[in-house]
Amino acid sequence: MDKITQKDIDWLLNLDPDSLAQNPDSSSIKRNWIRLSFWILLISGLGVLPFFLLIRTSVFLNLSFGWNGWAALLGGILATILLLLIYILFLFRKTSNKKLLLKFSLSGLAILVSAFCFYGVMYLSSVNAKSDEIQQLYRSMHPILRVAVATTTLADGELVITDISRQPEDYVAMGLPLNERSLHFLQSSGYVHAIDLRTLNHNEFRNFLLRTSYRVMGFQTIRHVGTADHLHVALPILY
Repeated sequence: MDKITQKDIDWLLNLDPDSLAQNPDSSSIKRNWIRLSFWILLISGLGVLPFFLLIRTSVFLNLSFGWNGWAALLGGILATILLLLIYILFLFRKTSNKKLLLKFSLSGLAILVSAFCFYGVMYLSSVNAKSDEIQQLYRSMHPILRVAVATTTLADGELVITDISRQPEDYVAMGLPLNERSLHFLQSSGYVHAIDLRTLNHNEFRNFLLRTSYRVMGFQTIRHVGTADHLHVALPILY
């Protein structure tokens, strides 16, 4: 065991910031913290990227190429599988049997990503719905929007959908002018293209991250504070 010297004890007890700044060991600790922070951010980014790619690719194919929701979602799934496959091939790049790795990786990733999307389009927890009616209307939403909501709930378990489908009389009841082009109405795609998310009683930093996340994924977002504080999220539609 190394002997603890008086110099080591003096360093541990030294609370003078100026002295610490001049200490080479202190500089090394700072570099280590910077390095650790970098790796944490990098790993977090790599973890979020597949979910972002899944939704962003689906929205892009739907809006830019006119693919229907299910075909666009399939395109997003394929792009996500490809990205995750790159991750695995990099992590196990020293594996000798690349063909076997590729075979099992593809099948496993296909099952994993498809299962997540199936869960996303079929199920909404009661925790994330304002009422039983909202939960029942969940499948009337566009499939890409449903998977986007499922993805968001992974990071924000307190996400609550307050409104999905509307009828013209709902605007009258809320004292609002009728918007005939509202994406809360059933669209030609056969689905509702808009939802409202609760922002009331949440801090503004969380609300900012929520809105920014949906905008980056390609959705339209509007913050409403009139009838009730909420975030309007919509998948644009090609007329």
